[in-house]
Amino acid sequence: MARLKAILVFITTLAFVASPLWSPSFKGYDPSQFPNPSETPAIQPAGWAFSIWSVIYLWLVISAAYGLWRKTDDSAWDAPRWPLIISTGLGISWLTVATYMPWLATVQIWLMCGAAIWAVAACPKPRDPVTRWGLRAPAGLYAGWLTAASGVGTGVVLIGYNVASELTITLLMLGLIAAVAFTVLVRFSPPVTYPLALVWALFGIIMANWGNGVIMLPCFIVAVALAALAAYQHLPRPKATRA
Repeated sequence: MARLKAILVFITTLAFVASPLWSPSFKGYDPSQFPNPSETPAIQPAGWAFSIWSVIYLWLVISAAYGLWRKTDDSAWDAPRWPLIISTGLGISWLTVATYMPWLATVQIWLMCGAAIWAVAACPKPRDPVTRWGLRAPAGLYAGWLTAASGVGTGVVLIGYNVASELTITLLMLGLIAAVAFTVLVRFSPPVTYPLALVWALFGIIMANWGNGVIMLPCFIVAVALAALAAYQHLPRPKATRA
């Protein structure tokens, strides 16, 4: 069963990474799909922030390939395989769904996010650097970005359907992203790549809203708080010495 799961992780990861090749060109939700079109929703990061996907894709493929090649029967590598299969499996069709049905894509990305967080929670905390950087780190980066992307996608859809004012929805979604992120950090102590992806997304939102302090300030506060908590969890602490 462990080998089968390793093969499935590799297949779904490759298909997920290759999905842009056969999916419609996607550059964010089309404003014309909504009754209240917004060309640049405030919750959406600057375009360059999405370049993180290239790092996520490459790291996930390397992780899946190495896991199949050298870590098939390793219990540490086997633990997160089912949630990774679910998350990347759902991701295969996400671009196509997002092109035609943004509301359904929003549900789908939350399911992907939940499974990715489950994968991070299932990963043991290893001492060896190969497992730390080959398994936990890419899973953390992926889950962190999906945490931000889920809130952003939900915000864009809510703004598009004019559920509330753009500012209200943006602040609510920032609060939701922060709530999920801090819950994951406190409960599961994920790898540093998890908060790193979130800080990257928040920096992208700050740059997209440069000059708008009402949005920039909460983004900055959340980013600093995430970085501080991550530093507290991961930086070595000096040992107490006896007098």
